[in-house]
Order: sequence, then C-alpha cells, then structure tokens
Amino acid sequence: MAPLPYATIPDLAGKVVLVTGGSTGIGAAAAEAFAATGCRVMVHYNASAAEAEAVVARIVAAGGQAAAVQGDVTDRAQPAAILAATVERFGGVDVLVNNAGGMLGRKSLAEMTDDHYDQVMQLNAWSVLAFMREAQPLLKARGGGSIINVTSIAARNGGGSGAELYAASKGFVSTLTRGLSKALWKDNIRVNGIAPGTIHTPFHERYSTAEQREAMRQTIPMGRLGTSEDCAGAFLFLASDALSGYMIGQVIEVNGGQLMP
Repeated sequence: MAPLPYATIPDLAGKVVLVTGGSTGIGAAAAEAFAATGCRVMVHYNASAAEAEAVVARIVAAGGQAAAVQGDVTDRAQPAAILAATVERFGGVDVLVNNAGGMLGRKSLAEMTDDHYDQVMQLNAWSVLAFMREAQPLLKARGGGSIINVTSIAARNGGGSGAELYAASKGFVSTLTRGLSKALWKDNIRVNGIAPGTIHTPFHERYSTAEQREAMRQTIPMGRLGTSEDCAGAFLFLASDALSGYMIGQVIEVNGGQLMP
C-alpha cells in the first residue's frame, strides 16, 4: 500500500480515536488517515472481521498503532462495551467517529414495516445517540475531545427511491449533531458532522444498481462518484482543535457539488 498523503497534524499525534464501522469504506479510510497522523486507532466492526483485521494490519505495517473490536451497535449493551474496550486497549478516548450505519434495503412506503423501521432507526439513529452518551464522560475525563457523526446527503435531499427512511434517520443524526454540540461544549467536547454524497463504497454496491449509480454520477458537477479517501481529510480537520477549534454543530458536505446548501 502506498503511503497515505497526510502530513502530521501535531495536535492529533498520540490521540486515541474510535471509528465505528471502521472495517470498510469511509470508516476504513478514516481509520487509516487518523493512524497516518500518529493517532492510535480502534477499528470497530460487526460482521466484517477479516476486513477489520486487514485495516489494522495495514496501519501496523505502516508503523501505526491500531486494534479491532467487534460489536453489534444495535445491541443496547454494545456502545458502552466498545468504548470500554477502547479505553482498556489505549487508556482513554479523545475522538469518537460515529460512522456505523446502513440502509438495510430499499423499501417503498408500503413495504416499510414496523420491524424495518425499528432496525433502521436503531442502527442509524439510536446507536449514534448511545455512543455520544457513553462517550461524554470519557472525553470529559481527558479534558475534552471531538465527536464526528457521519450523516448523509440524503438528510438534506430526502434520499433516492426506497431510501426515504434511511434519509430520515440521517436527518436525525444531523439534527442531533447540531443540538448536542451546544450541550457538550460545556465539557470542551466539540461535536460536528460529515455528510458524504454518492461515495463508491460497498454501501452503494449493495443498495444501488450500476444504472442508479450512473444516474447519480450525472448529477455531480465534478463528474465522478466520490471515494472513501475523498472524505478522510474532513475527519482530520474536524478532529483537530488547531484546524477547527472554533467549529461546533457544523456538517461538512463532501459531495463533489451534488448538493450546495
């Protein structure tokens, strides 16, 4: 693997970062970017054990520090357990990246069962709230820190066909990000978000056809789908007090111009 193109950000070196859903896609790119700046990274995964271990192996091979932790973020006990494992391994938590999430299938309104609603909201909305709640005292104990929530362009445009419930769950994340940023600042915890556009990851390979992805591409002024690496710099920026210390409650849109709010 070629060296990642990230210069050291002095105030991030040595920080402990937990990336939920860090085994593939945007989460994996974020984990490797943090490690390249000298952070110690806990890579969370649920079912993708081999992929998570591969991320850790790449980080270690490049001279970084990382470990992996498994857990289903929809399980009520797991957010606290995953954070506890991070503290046990690295001694604390300085940055929380709430990246775990998913669409769980495209459903029309008639197909949106109560069970489907519960599953989508538990994964995309409740888990973010739970991780923030459990992380607050841990970040406070370190003198403050940063929480970065991954929302979506769908939170603003309502999502594509069959993705409306997913979009609504991400709208929850965006609003929670803004609201709790004011509450958590008293503990010197900065809360911000990142809203990826159409990023070519396993997410879209799973839920969008090639024709759908091409239709999305045609709406992007930059003329291409994004990559996971396109999002990585925004995480580093928001995690660094030196670079974004006067920012709370902001959601950075990373979408190639697909949406300009």
